[in-house]
Amino acid sequence: MAATTVTLEALQTNDVPFEALEDAFGPSSLGILVVKDLPARFADLRLRLLSYASYLAQLPSDQLQALVDEKSHYELGWSHGVEALKDGQYDTMKGSFYVDCQCFYLKNPRVPVPGQPVTRGAGQNLWPSEEAIPGFRKTFEELCTLLIDIGALVAKAVDSYAEKKIEGYEKGYLENVVRTSHTPKARLLHYFPPLSRDGDSPGPESSANSAADSDEDSWCATHLDDGCLTALTSALFVDEASGLRPITDATALPKLNVLTKSPDPKAGLYIRSRGDSVVKVNIPADCIAFQTGEALEKITGGRFKAVPHFVRGPSSNDGSKVARNTLALFMQPDLDEVIDKASGLTYGKFVEMIVAKHA
Repeated sequence: MAATTVTLEALQTNDVPFEALEDAFGPSSLGILVVKDLPARFADLRLRLLSYASYLAQLPSDQLQALVDEKSHYELGWSHGVEALKDGQYDTMKGSFYVDCQCFYLKNPRVPVPGQPVTRGAGQNLWPSEEAIPGFRKTFEELCTLLIDIGALVAKAVDSYAEKKIEGYEKGYLENVVRTSHTPKARLLHYFPPLSRDGDSPGPESSANSAADSDEDSWCATHLDDGCLTALTSALFVDEASGLRPITDATALPKLNVLTKSPDPKAGLYIRSRGDSVVKVNIPADCIAFQTGEALEKITGGRFKAVPHFVRGPSSNDGSKVARNTLALFMQPDLDEVIDKASGLTYGKFVEMIVAKHA
């Protein structure tokens, strides 16, 4: 079973067949749509940003600590070793860098006001200095803007379908949510090589991270996204054995030993299909994938389904120093947005229910 693929042009002309949307997001689907024939600049932005992830993870500890925001519950900036795995141990095999996209995507973003409650995921972004990683912020913002713009086109296609198939569906609803939401969040991920980092930070060889041989979801446990759409780039595999060459300026592409494919063909993104079979999804490097979330399932009255998925780590520790870098962008409604018209359920209340369920 393969992921459904459409062209960017078909999205731009609103010419995606309803059958393709059902194949991508419907009850018997994998819950994922791949978009190809992207603007030429996408390839450079993807390679550049995913390369920067390796540089970010190897910044001096004091510089990384300056990017940590505990007050946001680590939903902004850098985090490592603070996320609990399904066995209760803390995840030391990957580092995350979160960015609040509304800060640069919207003309009038919401930022925290002293003394007032903080909107989930909203805040002032933390960035490494231009001297530390030249071009990092500019590349991040450009790529995320492109992803949201294309996500809005996917949302428009969903709207066209829903307006025909779902009684009472509000015209242009999902596209408006994607284009105006104050909660889009991007997560740049760096999966550390199997060896411990600099000998002082546990890597995937530690007890919390050595389950790849026995646990299929060793890199990221099976879960559902709670938003509307999640944009995903294909992963970049970097052999860091010889170290990272300095980045001379913001226009220079980082010179890394990038592998053409995963060193372990079984490692990567997997989707648990509606029939409970497990399917590995390979996203081409020149494409973007869009995955369904639980909010979209609510919005479409169950016509389109959220998809359980997980990430499987390498099957063995062979002593290599290959890192895996990728980007996910979560397109979510505002907290006061009603996602179930029949019950009046808001996205904020829905998130509270999910948190309580997993507490």
